[in-house]
Amino acid sequence: MTSTHIGHQGRALLAWAATRTLLMLFVFRVVGFPGQVILHDVSGVYKTWYPILRGGSFPSHDVTWQYPPGAAAVMVAPGAVPFLDYASAFFCLALLADAVVLAGLLAAARRSGRFAGAWVWIGGVTVGGPIVYARYDVMVTAVGVLALLLLRRRPAVAGVLAGLGALLKVWPVLLLIGVPRGRDTRRAWISAAATGIAGSAVFALAMPGAFSFLTFQRDRGTEVESLGATVFHVWRHFGWQGRSTMHYGSVEFLGPHVHLVSAVALGLSLLAFCWLLWWRVRARTFVASTPYDAAFAALLVFTTTSRVISPQYMVWLIGAGAVCATLAGTVQLLPIALTLLATAFTTLEFPVFFTHVSHSDIWGVLLLTTRNGLLVAASVIACRRLWTATVPSRRERAARRLGESPDAASVFTT
Repeated sequence: MTSTHIGHQGRALLAWAATRTLLMLFVFRVVGFPGQVILHDVSGVYKTWYPILRGGSFPSHDVTWQYPPGAAAVMVAPGAVPFLDYASAFFCLALLADAVVLAGLLAAARRSGRFAGAWVWIGGVTVGGPIVYARYDVMVTAVGVLALLLLRRRPAVAGVLAGLGALLKVWPVLLLIGVPRGRDTRRAWISAAATGIAGSAVFALAMPGAFSFLTFQRDRGTEVESLGATVFHVWRHFGWQGRSTMHYGSVEFLGPHVHLVSAVALGLSLLAFCWLLWWRVRARTFVASTPYDAAFAALLVFTTTSRVISPQYMVWLIGAGAVCATLAGTVQLLPIALTLLATAFTTLEFPVFFTHVSHSDIWGVLLLTTRNGLLVAASVIACRRLWTATVPSRRERAARRLGESPDAASVFTT
């Protein structure tokens, strides 16, 4: 490792230590953070589930339990940390997961010579605020980032990690969408499927209620921070008679036409999935950064179209974007920058000004519309750039059929 690399790594570690110290001061309430209470999930929800999960069953009668069965391992883990209460242990484990991600990104940076990925992670989590440590998504992101970093060198191991991640929170399975065709695809996808199926079977046999989360997820509506909710935030100013209230574990809109907007959101997610499959079929050019670029685009479109965009979801995008930024060939730098900006606006709309958002006043609508607009823009740009970089144009396809260069083929296609 050169002295330049040592200098970059040292600065990154110093920045990480400083910013994470501040986040820990926030979650331990040594320093106050503006806005509504953000630590309730750990101290009031996860801690309540802990004795049930430790007793060998899932909280299947609690509609707020909306997680795949592997989440039980994360919820129980703080109980194994000695000398700390549940919440304190959870925050320390979140910090550890954060450190694992940074270590993986720094290792990738030493190989590629690019430390941009580490800085995306350091900056993104910082602007994400203490909510990153107050939910278990940072643990899932650590598994997902490691899966991506191992994808090119150890596709089977990456598949196992993606399968484990899917048991924790489903979305890591999307990380395999860009694996190059051939043996690597088979290794990654088969190992992921085997891990997911085997893990699900173990939980189903060992703990009652392992799949109760599917019913509760199905019955969720349109959360007030989602893209679809923008319709009702604006409509409220023109006489819409619905309301925002706590429902299935988050603040959702209830009232006329909410089911229709929720169905449209599901439809958009389905269209996004179909587009990704179509991209997979048409893509021909796979370079070193393509698996990362595709994973980032897939996560971005599914997050943006979801009926629920909870603030902690942004850490998924930050993690995938950081892996993209470790390679010079990535086409996703602009969408990554837009995502970081959207993360800053996410922190403003929750928790800082969430009262304004939940009441749909002008300031709240402006913040939320800006955040969601940034996510939409990032999604469109990310997908377009992925398609352009990997799917040959008509001119290029003609050149390949003729065995000529694209310039020679232009004679036949103009």
